[in-house]
Amino acid sequence: MTDFFKGISPVKFEGTSSTNPLAYRHYNKDEMVLGKRMEDHIRPAVAYWHSFAWEGGDPFGGRSFDRPWYVGGMEGAKIKADVAFEMFDLLDAPFFCFHDADIAPEGDTLAESNKNVREIAEIFARKMETSRTRLLWGTANLFSNRRYMAGAATNPDPDVFAYAAAQVKNVLEITKDLGGANYVLWGGREGYETLLNTRIKQEQDQAARFLSMVIDHAKKIGFDGQILIEPKPQEPTKHQYDYDVATVYGFLKTYGLEKEVKVNIEVGHAFLAGHSFEHELAVAGGLGMLGSVDANRNDLQSGWDTDQFPNNPGEMALAFYQILKAGGLGKGGFNFDAKVRRQSIDPADLLHGHVGGLDVLARGLKGAAAMIEDGTFDKALDDRYAGWQSAEAQAMLNGEVTLEDIAKRVEAENLNPQPRSGQQEYLENLVNRFI
Repeated sequence: MTDFFKGISPVKFEGTSSTNPLAYRHYNKDEMVLGKRMEDHIRPAVAYWHSFAWEGGDPFGGRSFDRPWYVGGMEGAKIKADVAFEMFDLLDAPFFCFHDADIAPEGDTLAESNKNVREIAEIFARKMETSRTRLLWGTANLFSNRRYMAGAATNPDPDVFAYAAAQVKNVLEITKDLGGANYVLWGGREGYETLLNTRIKQEQDQAARFLSMVIDHAKKIGFDGQILIEPKPQEPTKHQYDYDVATVYGFLKTYGLEKEVKVNIEVGHAFLAGHSFEHELAVAGGLGMLGSVDANRNDLQSGWDTDQFPNNPGEMALAFYQILKAGGLGKGGFNFDAKVRRQSIDPADLLHGHVGGLDVLARGLKGAAAMIEDGTFDKALDDRYAGWQSAEAQAMLNGEVTLEDIAKRVEAENLNPQPRSGQQEYLENLVNRFI
């Protein structure tokens, strides 16, 4: 044990009357919601990068945090692992997620880098023998090192493509060895800064080939988790190829991979793409490709990804409604891709962020469940689309009639449909009853 969280007791559920700032007021992991434990609905995870790798810097100033693992090297990586699992245990977190670059320093060669990552992964494995925390997903950092400034899979240099492939192979195998439920690919540099030096079709062909090899290797090694792509429209690149859920689906469909890959949807990335979180969830649910989610929020006054902890139960209730209607997250979960603010320098601040975030998720889940159990909201939607259950409407949908047939019926029956209210204000008020 380290003394990083010295004097802080494990976080427990104490109910809504509690004034303890380090207690769960709404998140009760064993509470049954729609016949399933709350924890099994949410499957919350701690993000290794924001909690332990981020140093509190911004474009105008460097490190603001003072952490014992900043001694660097493998010594620092081992201290970081100790503190990480101490925090997982304090939060009673069932899952965590990591990039390879988060957990171990890069070496002079790929072989040395992979060896470092493998050594820390073995430490994780030993800690997981006595901790309840498991791996939700692993991923390779293919965006921070300058070799990836023009992309990894989409790089114009085939040697960079090869290096990235070898890096992913290592992390995919480690994810499998640690019992990870998913493997995520986020293409932070898979896009372009200018079209003047870019061949989009070639780069997308490269990305598809790269993804195909990842899928093939996952099957070869017996990895039974999900392969996920995380959409984001821009930042750090001007334009990313995995812009949003619909774009990712179009890419997968083009290359025949739509049955092999799902999406990991992040709240902040949805906003950057001009969508709401619930929109991206609804699209993914409708396409059968909802895999997992990243829980955070953006500062709406800023035009970039601020990765703050979620704090709006109403928005989260609408998100959970879409998740529940899609059948839940399955092997996925809610990864807190969120970081404390630059001035939040105390160890306890890391706990406050996750405690508050989990309470918001719990409130959102229970609100969505109440909407579904009540049935009024679903009935309003059923009534809005009820006309499509008629024999004539079903014939149009099923291809039993032609455009000419439809035109004849409209004239014969003298159809003159009138608009009906969309009831938006009523539905907004209805939703608010359950928050």
